[in-house]
Amino acid sequence: MVDLTEQEKAAMRAAMRRVAETMAEIGWGTRFQELSEAQVLTLIEVAVGGFQEAMQAIARQDAATEVPF
Repeated sequence: MVDLTEQEKAAMRAAMRRVAETMAEIGWGTRFQELSEAQVLTLIEVAVGGFQEAMQAIARQDAATEVPF
């Protein structure tokens, strides 16, 4: 297991919200084994994209609050 930074944990929570929205569209009662390949790929795309976007937002925020010396 990798030790995640606080920023990575926050990005995972942001990605989780997007995955939850996609699962709501698919149907929460759908078992994983019943998902089509396209649905699984969509879930992965949403998770990875959400994580990347959140990490980029965190990096921009951190860069904006840094004091240059």
